[in-house]
Amino acid sequence: MLHPLTLSLQFARFADANAHRLALPRHKVVRWIRHALATEADITVRIVDAPEAQDLNRSYRGKDYATNVLTFDYAMEPLVHADLVLCAPVIAREALEQGKSLQAHYAHLIVHGALHAQGWDHETSKADARAMEAREVALLNELGFGSPY
Repeated sequence: MLHPLTLSLQFARFADANAHRLALPRHKVVRWIRHALATEADITVRIVDAPEAQDLNRSYRGKDYATNVLTFDYAMEPLVHADLVLCAPVIAREALEQGKSLQAHYAHLIVHGALHAQGWDHETSKADARAMEAREVALLNELGFGSPY
């Protein structure tokens, strides 16, 4: 069952923003997030450059580097309310290194972030990491993507 979703899709200004816009048509981002949701949600997806991602990661996680995705979950009930911040240059580099399309890597990280927004966590234990990875693989297979691992 697909759950209602209010989505704000934002792109910061950076050099290759157009390539990332092309990989992220709104209807596909909506489909990916809805597929990962277990409840109604209000989610902002923001695509940023490395300096903005690094600043957020440093400020909120105490880690001084740009990471691929940050999830800011504000509420899980009665609806999921979250921001997903994705770092375009990190995602582009990882997609190239992993031999996958930019769109496939974005789909994985958006699903990953949506699961985090609902309380899934891969850093709490090995069992939790295996469960989250299995859920991601299943969702991505249903969406027509191969395993990201």
